[in-house]
Amino acid sequence: MTQPLPLAFATHLARDRRRSGHTVRAYAATAERLIAFLQGHWGGAVDGGRLGRITAADLRAFLARRREDGLGNASAARELSAVRAFLDFAGVEAPRLRGPRTGKTVPRPISPDDAVALAGDVADFAAEPWIGARDWAVLLLLYGAGLRIGEALALTGAVLPLGATLVVTGKRDKTRVVPLLPPVRAAIEAYVAQQPWGTARDAPLFRGAKGGPLAAGVVRRAVQAARGRLGLGDRTTPHALRHSFATHLLGRGADLRSLQALLGHASLSSTQIYTAVDAAHLLDVYRNAHPHG
Repeated sequence: MTQPLPLAFATHLARDRRRSGHTVRAYAATAERLIAFLQGHWGGAVDGGRLGRITAADLRAFLARRREDGLGNASAARELSAVRAFLDFAGVEAPRLRGPRTGKTVPRPISPDDAVALAGDVADFAAEPWIGARDWAVLLLLYGAGLRIGEALALTGAVLPLGATLVVTGKRDKTRVVPLLPPVRAAIEAYVAQQPWGTARDAPLFRGAKGGPLAAGVVRRAVQAARGRLGLGDRTTPHALRHSFATHLLGRGADLRSLQALLGHASLSSTQIYTAVDAAHLLDVYRNAHPHG
């Protein structure tokens, strides 16, 4: 029996392209959403032959529907990339369609939608599935726990097995305890289960492609490439994910002293910059919502 196109696409990504489990799930979900949308949009079943007649207008309608679901610009760009990969697999030339515009820069903080889309895109384009799982885990640590990139890459196998918190060594060898959210913990555990180098207590948790310690420059270059694909601005960097963690917590009512402890700042003045950042972000939101206000 012939597999449905989205399932065959997922099999192809996993078996032939050796993409990470995260990428396979995300791209297959996009393919399923596209087929389901087109069935309603066209009013009938969609097979490979019918899919070959897809137009730019059809794709714009699909992306508009996804926008109604709350999809941001970066996620919409990633969705379009997955659609193109699916159509290519199906032997269909994707209609020419300009991706969503996000402008040359984005204000800090990066939105939650953009942060997750960025991490997902980096994982999508990794050379090996375990590397994609590694990159997804590292970037979620920066965004979901507020770590500096150096702090994340300094972690060793001694942190395993993971619990509800993580002990981090920051600047001047000061340690602090940060909460480890379930999605972040799951991402690290998925990486550990896939990576081929073992997890000795004194060995780096995050490994490079040849088994040595993962270099910060590798992560920065991967993020730079992803932000180009997603149309994000130059200020979308690994460190910006830590800024986003801080500003989003502050916007949800966190007090400065608690935030200082979570970030590992030596002085409260370092943490107080986020009050200005958060106010600036809120002003941007207000101006965008009320252009004549």
